Amino acid sequence: MTLGAFVSPGRSLERTLERVELADRLGFSAIFTTHIASYDSLTVLMAYAARSRHARLGTGVLPIYSRTPVACAQQAVTVDAFSGGRLVLGLGVSHAPIVEGWYGQKIDRPVGDMRQYAGVVRAILRGEEPPTSDRFPTSFRFAGVDPRPEVPIYLAALSPRMLRLAGEIADGVVLWLCVPEYVASTVVPEIRAGAERAGRDPQSIAIVAAVPAAVTDDREAAAERLRNDLIPYFSLPFYRAMLERSGFGDELAAFDRALSDGGPAKAAAAISDRFVGALAAIGSAEEARAVVARYAQAGATLPCVGPIPGTEFTSTLEALAPNRR
Repeated sequence: MTLGAFVSPGRSLERTLERVELADRLGFSAIFTTHIASYDSLTVLMAYAARSRHARLGTGVLPIYSRTPVACAQQAVTVDAFSGGRLVLGLGVSHAPIVEGWYGQKIDRPVGDMRQYAGVVRAILRGEEPPTSDRFPTSFRFAGVDPRPEVPIYLAALSPRMLRLAGEIADGVVLWLCVPEYVASTVVPEIRAGAERAGRDPQSIAIVAAVPAAVTDDREAAAERLRNDLIPYFSLPFYRAMLERSGFGDELAAFDRALSDGGPAKAAAAISDRFVGALAAIGSAEEARAVVARYAQAGATLPCVGPIPGTEFTSTLEALAPNRR
């Protein structure tokens, strides 16, 4: 089974780079970084490229409203060239509070905007004339630089429409909070539908599934940490719609009641064992590997383990490493 890792910067960039070196040495095939209220993800990947040799390096994911397609393409080409052709460009629309509150933009047509943005970036990377776009118009062409035209573009996708778009135009998808059952019941069929509509091979489209992981003897402490980390996601509309489709409507209702009655602490406690157990790889190395295997069996071509705050991620990487002895 091919396995990747999410390694995002914490307060110490040097410690993060040590984890990147470790993940690369241990045989993780790809290393993704998130893009939140911290360092810029594409800039961070330059540092990752300097401290790794083999793993593909991806944004998981870059919000499209944070920069124009031209700026994105120029940064992507720079990282890809420096890393020796290892970049995976993951793009996402993000969420209204972030897009409006951070970037001063609006999400009016998420699927349409993603189609246009990815199409413009793809054309620029291929050295082609950018397509006509009412949302992201540009006539940019590279001069004096020969970008790698096959830089893979992955889309963050939760909804059936965005998953179908990924199947139609992208090289892969990046998933978060999608349990194995949702991967099998919705992600794979919708990607297949989009790919077949475009005359593409569905098997050629990568499915990256982020898997919160902690190899630990203290399962309850790790689960509690994860619950606290999930509070913002349970409040965002795109994730809520996906969780509803995944069969966790009762959990969402319980979360809402607890948040209203008792605040974040009670809301975190209301996130069920059923959901945490389906989503996360927590426990012994064997138990964690079994959860990761469920993602692969459901159709994820690249499960990627990521840290649970407050747990020791270095030991988790070592325990789950493809090259473990």
